[in-house]
Amino acid sequence: MNTVQPQSDASTLESRVRSALDELRPLIQWDGGDLELVEITDANVAVIRLMGACIGCPSSQATLKLGIEKSLCEKVPEITGVAASDD
Repeated sequence: MNTVQPQSDASTLESRVRSALDELRPLIQWDGGDLELVEITDANVAVIRLMGACIGCPSSQATLKLGIEKSLCEKVPEITGVAASDD
């Protein structure tokens, strides 16, 4: 008899966040950018690295907060916010 170990809450949350970001990715790539999940903090803040054309773009913070954060929090209610990666 095979028993399947349940995934930890953290890995399930990460999987759901990655899936939600994958849905947003084509919109970001359309403008020449991309995004990557760096981590989910203990406070359930998704830390995102913006890449490509997003680097140095004056609209990147608006995209992060008004676009990515809004959509991600709707799709994954446990996420309390989104922050840009420092690196």
